[in-house]
This record gives sequence, C-alpha cells and structure tokens, in this order.
Amino acid sequence: MDENLEISFDIPDNVLDEIQHNIEEIIQSFPIPDDNKLDVIRKINFMYSQTKYLSVTDGLTGLYNRRHFESNFEREFLRSERYNGKLSLAMLDIDLFKKINDTYGHGCGDYVLKEIAYLALQTFRKTDMVFRYGGEEFAVILTETDINNAIIPCERLRKNIEMYPFIYGGERFNVTISAGVCEKGDGITTAFELFDRADKALYKAKAGGRNQVKTAV
Repeated sequence: MDENLEISFDIPDNVLDEIQHNIEEIIQSFPIPDDNKLDVIRKINFMYSQTKYLSVTDGLTGLYNRRHFESNFEREFLRSERYNGKLSLAMLDIDLFKKINDTYGHGCGDYVLKEIAYLALQTFRKTDMVFRYGGEEFAVILTETDINNAIIPCERLRKNIEMYPFIYGGERFNVTISAGVCEKGDGITTAFELFDRADKALYKAKAGGRNQVKTAV
C-alpha cells in the first residue's frame, strides 16, 4: 500500500449541510409515527457528523488533512489581516522517510507517521492546528503567535522526536525531522506567500543538514 494514501471524503461542508437538511425534510414527510422519525433523524445526524469528521481528517494519523489546512489557513490569514493579529506557519518533514520505508517496510513508515502525529499533538497548544499536509510532511498553523514563540514548540518537537524510542519489529531506530517557520509580516500580502516562505525555510533546513529548525529570514 502506498504510504502517502490518504483516506478521506473530499466533500465540501456546505454540500454535506445541504444533504443533511434535505434528508431531514424528506423524513418529516414520511407517514410514520413521530417517534420513528426522530429515531431515524438521530441516526442520520450521527452518520452525518461522522462523514463530516472524515472529510477533514487524515485516516492514518487522525490529524486534520490537507483540504482542511487549505480552507483554515486562508481563513486565519484573512482574520489576522483584518484584526492585525500575529500568525505563524510551520512546515515539518520527516528526514529520510523513504529510507525508513525501504529498511523496515511501509508498515513501519505508517507507525512513524502515527507516533509523530501523537508527539506533535502533545507538543503544540490546543489552539494550534496540526495537519498532515501530505506524505511525510506536516503543517502547523499557530494563531496569535510571532516567529520567536513559533520556533519554541517546533524546536521542542524536534528534540522530542530525536530522543523518542521508535521501536518496530523488535528493532529500535532513530527518527529526526526538519522544520521551516515563517511569521506573517511586512511584504507578505497573501496566504500563499506565507506558505511559500515557510516551505523555503523547510528546504533550507533540509539542505543545511536536516534535524533542525530554520526561519524564512
């Protein structure tokens, strides 16, 4: 199985909401007792909430997926513009991930992705949003956060992963990550520009020897 395969439902939220509303109206028109209608509606609402959850979630790691990142990142960027708030973006990448798959198998790669997702959720604040952007790459939106305070949790996560006891199939091995961080500031006028600078900072970290956090400046 391709380790980059993402299991999700790519259905826009407004479409899901419209489907749910239409179904409830149809059920209300059925010639059945009201108690039965309510029971059916409750079950459909449950299935709807599950489908909506799956539409924004990466099936392997449980993190938010790329589609959810794109919609939230644009929204948070516009919010920071409107209220003159601070906003930082971190892009993270597992170093030499292909080598892990080639050495220990794709099952091990999946294990590493899930462990790093867990460590990331434990490291960043509840108000930060952590995403599996794709493959072995992650993104973190840090609202109301300047560059200095964005670097701190990224560096903490880098150290935690470097010291973490990864064990698969009875074998222990080391994993490291590289990270690029950028803050919305002067000269950045679009969400894409902020993303591009964070991505270039990540490339700088990879090109500079990996296992490090770099900024866009």
